[in-house]
Amino acid sequence: MEIPAGLTQSAFSELIGCRLQRLEQGVAEVALSLEPQLRNRAGKLHGGAIFSLVDITMGLACSSAHGFDQQSATIECKINYIRAVENGEVLCTARVIHPGRRTLVVEADVYQGERLVAKAQGTFAVL
Repeated sequence: MEIPAGLTQSAFSELIGCRLQRLEQGVAEVALSLEPQLRNRAGKLHGGAIFSLVDITMGLACSSAHGFDQQSATIECKINYIRAVENGEVLCTARVIHPGRRTLVVEADVYQGERLVAKAQGTFAVL
């Protein structure tokens, strides 16, 4: 898949440290390491950082499905947090499960190794 330079990374995704691992038609994988600035008051990976990772990964999956020449925007997203992350790295995999003309439905899983950290489903508008 040919991707125009700079379209897989945003200033925000760079700020929190997201790293693109894989991008295919309708699928994206993005990694995130637990850095000190991403910890909550209990010292765990902040839920907002996990949600941001999910949203970024889902957006990339959408772009890979409908093309980087079109933009999409999150309409809604539901996330279930399964397990806290104390250290290391997590990997989010997002898959477009309905590539409609006006909306896309995407699901995502966040893992640390073999352990499920979070599961999400979202709807994106094609702009």
